[in-house]
Amino acid sequence: MTLKLGSVTIEDTFAEAFPMYATRIIVTAINRKWALIAAKVATGFGTSVIASPGECGIETLLSPKITPDSRPGAAIQIYHSDPANLKIVTLTRVGQCILTAPTTAAFDGLPKMKRRISIGKALAKFGDGFEKEDTMYGRKIWRIPVMEGEFVIEDSFGVIKAVAGGNILILAKDLESGLKAAEKSVKAIRKYARSVITPFPGGIVRSGSKVGSLKYPKLRATTNHLYCPTLKEVVEDTKIPQEVNSVFEIVINGLRKEYVLKAMGVAIKAASSVPGVVKIDAGNYGGKLGPYHLYLRDALEVAKNIDIHL
Repeated sequence: MTLKLGSVTIEDTFAEAFPMYATRIIVTAINRKWALIAAKVATGFGTSVIASPGECGIETLLSPKITPDSRPGAAIQIYHSDPANLKIVTLTRVGQCILTAPTTAAFDGLPKMKRRISIGKALAKFGDGFEKEDTMYGRKIWRIPVMEGEFVIEDSFGVIKAVAGGNILILAKDLESGLKAAEKSVKAIRKYARSVITPFPGGIVRSGSKVGSLKYPKLRATTNHLYCPTLKEVVEDTKIPQEVNSVFEIVINGLRKEYVLKAMGVAIKAASSVPGVVKIDAGNYGGKLGPYHLYLRDALEVAKNIDIHL
């Protein structure tokens, strides 16, 4: 059954999501500026495991009232399909992007998780024997001497089996309305959802992909030709209505399935409020690859009592 939000059609379909392992890191610094700089750099080039070293993003900024060392902070999430590679990717990102950033510290954002990766213990060797194991803020940490002073990092970070690849597709009459709707969707996710990230640039994907290739067998992913407006007169089974000339995708990863579903719901509601949006759809592979089928109608049900004010 096709749904409607105002004049916008909501396709009766699902986003096909996948299990991935994730860690959550609390990055703190002397002020919000440096916490955010470190978080942005540490999550760079983290769009898709198709070619990036893990999928990453900033979850939220944190008040000094809730960080371990009572300083401004940011929570970031890092994802990978393999827990061993998650450790490598996390160690590299923390070591190259957070350790190096002025005044930062790094703490475990999933302290209740039994599965752990020893990031602080491994990175402590940068101290070349001068590092010190200690307890601060009720946490086991390492104090690594650096030229600025010292870098404090928690001994290990928790790992959770999370959900990646939740998504919506915004089909619009033109680029301007489509981009506006996509931007509004990301703002809604950041305001009303929790424990999720949108790993692509600005949270938005202009070049959604499909698995494999019609022409180049060695490629893992190629353009999602069914949703390319410039091909609607070329591709027989196009998914593009005649009045649609631009499509944007919002990809959502989250620590739990219900968090991703809620984020999809608020994104749909936000996008549907923009004039020029024709339809909301979702990317899937016919249910053959991902075990999580996140239906758009269920996402709207979860978000039905949320009034979007941006």
